[in-house]
Amino acid sequence: MPLSAETCVALHGGDREEQQDRVGLFPHPKRSGTLLAVLADGMGGHSGGAMAAEQVLIRARQNFEVYAPLYETPDSLLASVIEEAHLVIKLTRFTSEQDPHSTAVVFLLQQGKAYWAHCGDSRLYHFRGPSLLSRSADHSLVGELQRKGRLDAADALWHPRRNVLLSCLGSERAPRIEYGREEAPLAGDVFLLCSDGVWAYFDDAELGATLHELPPRAAAERLIGQARERARGSGDNLSLAIIKLVPPSSPAPASPGKN
Repeated sequence: MPLSAETCVALHGGDREEQQDRVGLFPHPKRSGTLLAVLADGMGGHSGGAMAAEQVLIRARQNFEVYAPLYETPDSLLASVIEEAHLVIKLTRFTSEQDPHSTAVVFLLQQGKAYWAHCGDSRLYHFRGPSLLSRSADHSLVGELQRKGRLDAADALWHPRRNVLLSCLGSERAPRIEYGREEAPLAGDVFLLCSDGVWAYFDDAELGATLHELPPRAAAERLIGQARERARGSGDNLSLAIIKLVPPSSPAPASPGKN
């Protein structure tokens, strides 16, 4: 059965002077039911992080507009966004005094199938109902320590080097790109893209419950509001995108004719 998507994107500056997150949702200009969501968390001095994150969105929009599924795989599209944005960000280091970097999460919905890729510590979550099916792995020092069993989730939140990334866009090394897919999503599945300014304040169960109970816009408002309260005046930029799959709406019944 074909599915429809309810969506929402949201940004909040948190307690930072500058908004360096970027998030966007783009329908394909020619292919109905095909959309791309992208989120980037920029880093690197005054305006440098914002520029880096903006490059991720620019590249995503441009590559998606010319995306031709007959000749290009979903993974190749996702890789091109991250790799090309990385090169552009890296080149700006030679033309400015900034040191720009960015994370990236890119999500594609096409013909009822979902594909995604990421680099850095911005995340993609896939929930079925309130239950977590998958979550992207953070390319960070803290994430690596957790995978090795040397750090638990509670200690990770307050680790002094929790913001150290092992891979990102704009660094000397090529970005580490990890991929995911769901070829048989169901009504009720929700995909959440978010920066660490959001996910740092929630466990998986709380995120899943909120996304299951509420439509995307209300869920986004609740998550940002709660993250702001829990940050207690020291919160990072916040950004998120929600894609919730639902059954297609039934057409309205025809009005009875007059005799």
